Amino acid sequence: MNSVLARVLIRLYPRAWRERYGAEFEMHLVEGPGGVRSALDVVWSAAKERMVPALGGKMEKPVYSFGGAMKNWSAFVPVAMSLTALTLVLVRVALAGTGPEVVVNGRPDEGAVAHIWQLLMGAQLPVLAFFAVQWLRRAPRQALGVLAVQAGAVLAAMAPVFYFNL
Repeated sequence: MNSVLARVLIRLYPRAWRERYGAEFEMHLVEGPGGVRSALDVVWSAAKERMVPALGGKMEKPVYSFGGAMKNWSAFVPVAMSLTALTLVLVRVALAGTGPEVVVNGRPDEGAVAHIWQLLMGAQLPVLAFFAVQWLRRAPRQALGVLAVQAGAVLAAMAPVFYFNL
């Protein structure tokens, strides 16, 4: 691999990683076999390093990333609950349509799917609050990214309910 391409590929890594390993890795790339597969491996590795950094670079400070924050149970559980609620609504609409699920004493009832949806959406609020309190102080930028993903999942779960007027 030529040295210009090696330097370009190394620029894909985070600054702390480049400061620690950049020169040695550039020599490895220039002296190594090179090729398209090696370049793709470096691109993939750089993307992983940006999402979930390995311990390196500035060892005295803890390393936080979006991927590291998202792996926390309090970040993942609300997203999973919202996606479960979305799946329930979409399956119900696909199987039963948009009308009332059951009729009880001559009046339409929401049914079990609606009640489970409400429980899933409400139960994630304390977990979201726990995540926000725990992570906004520690890593505000990453926490705001995770909260944006969680908000998107909540909106995605609410969209079919409002669209189909369920």
